[in-house]
Amino acid sequence: MSKVVRQLLPFATLAILVAALSALEPDTFLTTENFLNVLSRSSVNGIIAMGMTAVIISGGIDLSVGSMLALSGMVGAGVLLKLGGPQAGAWACFLGTMVGIGTGLLCGLLNGTLITKLKLPPFIVTLGTMSAFRGASYIINNSKMFDVPMYTFLGQSTLLGVPVSVVILAVVVLFGFFVLRYTPLGRYTYAIGSNRQAAFHAGVNVDRNLIAIYSMMGAFVGLAAMIQTSRTISAQPTAGISLELDIIAAVVIGGASLAGGRGTIVGTIVGTLLISFLRNGCTLLGISTNIQLVVIGAIIIGAVALDQVARSRADTK
Repeated sequence: MSKVVRQLLPFATLAILVAALSALEPDTFLTTENFLNVLSRSSVNGIIAMGMTAVIISGGIDLSVGSMLALSGMVGAGVLLKLGGPQAGAWACFLGTMVGIGTGLLCGLLNGTLITKLKLPPFIVTLGTMSAFRGASYIINNSKMFDVPMYTFLGQSTLLGVPVSVVILAVVVLFGFFVLRYTPLGRYTYAIGSNRQAAFHAGVNVDRNLIAIYSMMGAFVGLAAMIQTSRTISAQPTAGISLELDIIAAVVIGGASLAGGRGTIVGTIVGTLLISFLRNGCTLLGISTNIQLVVIGAIIIGAVALDQVARSRADTK
């Protein structure tokens, strides 16, 4: 499979899916309300997928994003209620949001530090922190959720008819694109993922850049956690269970290689939309969530298989 075909495949798949759903459910699928709903629901996954793209390009992976989302939301909502109570005002909401984002950033910083300083595989480190973060989210409020009925701006408000969460996603996409395309951190991310030893001998501070990549990933998760909290007007310790499946699937379907060194922000956002439209279509067609999981799992295997075939052919040339 040529490079051009491989890059166009996610776009073609998304176009075919949208066309098929438009034909099968024209009255419910082809509506502005449904499209805005899909985009709004894509915002949480899309923001986290931006960070995961950089992590996977660098040759790593983060399995703790779901637990990190729950912990960040619980800490942010807890601080918000502590500062302002049930009638918390704008300042309490703002500070709670910043603390939630900061919690995600610290979780990412911990992951990056453990991976680089202990020289452990990202899979093992984030598997461990996945459990630790989930446990901490249960401890914070004795396994109970926080109700924050006043916290609606990020998840339920609109700007000129567009959901605020979609506007935030657009800003994060532009930020991620700029970082990966035009900054030293972006260039080093590709270099580390392509050949870590070569990047080190070329003068790249591998450890420092990996810590920065995982910290950025954590900050994105914290932001997504506060949007999720605002959408459901509650923070729950069970939030984000199995979220990592959708996030990794979106990045891989978008063309990133789990072996590192390849991936794009544009491809990832296409992968995120593809999964969102797939779930939306399954719901409209009355297909159960269990079957949705089987389909998404099959898509991941197919995407990785295509990547392996492409790499094998490239190695034999």
